[in-house]
Amino acid sequence: MRRSKKERQQLLSSTIQDNPFITDEELAEKFQVSVQTIRLDRLELSIPELRERIKTVAEKRFDDEVRSLPLEEVIGEIIDMELDQSAISIFDVKEEHVFKRNQIARGHHLFAQANSLAVAVINDELALTAKANIQFKRSVRLNERVIAKARVMNIDDVTGRTLVQVSSFVNNELVFTGDFQMYRSKNN
Repeated sequence: MRRSKKERQQLLSSTIQDNPFITDEELAEKFQVSVQTIRLDRLELSIPELRERIKTVAEKRFDDEVRSLPLEEVIGEIIDMELDQSAISIFDVKEEHVFKRNQIARGHHLFAQANSLAVAVINDELALTAKANIQFKRSVRLNERVIAKARVMNIDDVTGRTLVQVSSFVNNELVFTGDFQMYRSKNN
């Protein structure tokens, strides 16, 4: 039995509300209409595409989780986070991040991604970089995607210091490493 457009759009809206990660293809199959019909329905209902819905859900989740700095101050896009354990961010190298003459990313952007991820992973209102030991392993170029992975290695409650190790990759190739000694307040 075919549903009316209005009924289908109401069901579509509630289905996406329940599962924001559902694809247009899955919706088309569920409602027995074309993918194009689903896209038109979403457009009429002002429901963003899957990628935007995923980003919105992630931002809401991490906005609640990240304590040490506002989410908009993190360099790169956080895609996974377990406070005081690990975090992952993605940074796409664009025209404004590279030297014009050779299209190589400026080092401070890679450092900023790693450092802000090290700050963000700390489960404390106050987290500051006390010391960093970093190494650039290879140049990163325009249009490459840098995936930074942070791991909390040690939390010292006596000194208020946390060691965070960050490794950054382009296509599974290590491009940057850093050991960040992070200061945190002692009264969590």
